[in-house]
Amino acid sequence: MTARETTQRTIDAGGRKITVLKDLGVPTRDGVVLAADAYTEDLDAPRPALVALSPYGKELQALALTMPPQRRPSPMWDGCIEAGDIARVVAEGYVHVIGDLRGSGYSEGEHIGNYNAGGVPLGQDAYDFIEWVAAQPWCDGNVGMIGISYFGSMQVLAAAERPPSLKAIFVSGGHYDFYETTYHGGVMWLMPRAAREGRGGDSGWAFTDGVRSRMLETYSAEEIEVRVAERLADPDVQAWPNLFHTLHYPTNHEAWFDIVMNDVDGEWYEERNPVNLAENIDIPVWLQIDQGRGWTLDGTIECFDRIPAAHKKLTIGPYPPMQSRPLIEEHDKMFRWYDKWLKGIDNGVDDEPAVSVFVEGTREYVVGDAFPPKPVEHRELFLRPRRSLSFEPETMGPEFAAPDGFFQAPLTVTDRVEILSWSTAAFEEPATLMGTGAFHLFASIDQDDTNWIMRMWDEGPGGQRQLLTTAYLKASMRELDPEASTVGSPVHPLTRKVPVTPGAIEEYVLRVYPMAATILTGHRIVVELSCNEPMVDAHNSLLPPDAFHVPVGRPVQHTIYRDAEHPSRLVLPFTTDEV
Repeated sequence: MTARETTQRTIDAGGRKITVLKDLGVPTRDGVVLAADAYTEDLDAPRPALVALSPYGKELQALALTMPPQRRPSPMWDGCIEAGDIARVVAEGYVHVIGDLRGSGYSEGEHIGNYNAGGVPLGQDAYDFIEWVAAQPWCDGNVGMIGISYFGSMQVLAAAERPPSLKAIFVSGGHYDFYETTYHGGVMWLMPRAAREGRGGDSGWAFTDGVRSRMLETYSAEEIEVRVAERLADPDVQAWPNLFHTLHYPTNHEAWFDIVMNDVDGEWYEERNPVNLAENIDIPVWLQIDQGRGWTLDGTIECFDRIPAAHKKLTIGPYPPMQSRPLIEEHDKMFRWYDKWLKGIDNGVDDEPAVSVFVEGTREYVVGDAFPPKPVEHRELFLRPRRSLSFEPETMGPEFAAPDGFFQAPLTVTDRVEILSWSTAAFEEPATLMGTGAFHLFASIDQDDTNWIMRMWDEGPGGQRQLLTTAYLKASMRELDPEASTVGSPVHPLTRKVPVTPGAIEEYVLRVYPMAATILTGHRIVVELSCNEPMVDAHNSLLPPDAFHVPVGRPVQHTIYRDAEHPSRLVLPFTTDEV
């Protein structure tokens, strides 16, 4: 992409005059020029800058000036308009600088794979971009960053490089563990396809001719042919048209092809994993995430725990999980943070508790110094006959406590998703859950693999339900890391597949993603188990159309054991003042 000529103009945004510098050329250390737009109130009055970087295109982000914010399920909601409220940024006394990553938008260079720019770490480009912004006459030398999701991940990558002018970051809804961004417990999630290709409510990357597959760059044609054949042998892939198409035509889906080809964790994902890089961050950091998508919550908490910075905060907000587009939420917190660390205003934000968690049910915030902010004790809820959940274990053996089960036909031949459920009795007193959990499932299948998908709901007396948390595990990736796992917090390496022996009873231990909810008097905990997700329900309707997991492509009979010899159970974190 050839660099454009820089232009300057003034626009009116709600009665406020904003000066726009279009198509600024930002040089990087290897000579590639990145494109950027800068928005400010007065070019002659230097002020702090907030930088936003992504491959989604700076022109798309400019819609924040003209499009009223949309919430799901609005058909105008676009998951890629994530750089923040331009007019408000300027009104608060900051310069808003929105840039295109190399190989995207109007920037030069090549973008290879995911978070890899032509062999150059994206954090390195972010370092050069930030230092260039800090040196401009309209910036006072103090820089922060802004934006959700991909923009949020870029903040962590940038801060890990320690550019001198980056004084603080505020990350909302970031994605951290790269493998967990697409595979949850080894089960493929389709949302990254939408983010990259532009489907189902996302405009996608602003592709240029400079976006290429890292797999195709790394391996010979012969090696790619062998690896593609191996992936096509997976029945889940065979039965899903988009995956079948991607593997046959990789140059049409470069970045998505790389993800599809790498279905286990390892060096491919760990090389520039923001969670690992978080240990290099030494500036003030505020991480914010809403409940409803457990893997992002899990990754946010892990990132928070790994950051050694002296000043760090974590805020976990309420359900539902999807914020407006253009993004406008969390700006109040963000400006308080940046007023302190970029403008030097003593507003007391750094004296407030480090961790703040919204508790569903009571709908109140609980604060503390770590997550969970209250002490917890893990208690067991056992799967029992008649689809009940009980704090008391089953006393009968398998000959009397007959197993439950379900047969799931492939979605190529049915539109019915089979779901088993178990529920507690109505709670007589409120009980608060806060933290991670585990689902110990004793089961057999008649194939060598399946998905295990658990969803846990709070059900009120009138039948109204709200999702509390989820758990996912590919049966062939059931291996546990015994050193990293603890009671109520199982950890799976997810680095290899071990086929299941058909008919063998296995103990699967699913990681139950973090939650924060009070089960009110008269409410029940309901647990659902399936191998596929319903395409539409009360929760999924809040998500973009592609935000579900690849279904099982083979017919599978699932048998669930929950007797004295096979104590299938949930291990949940109850706060100790209510146990």
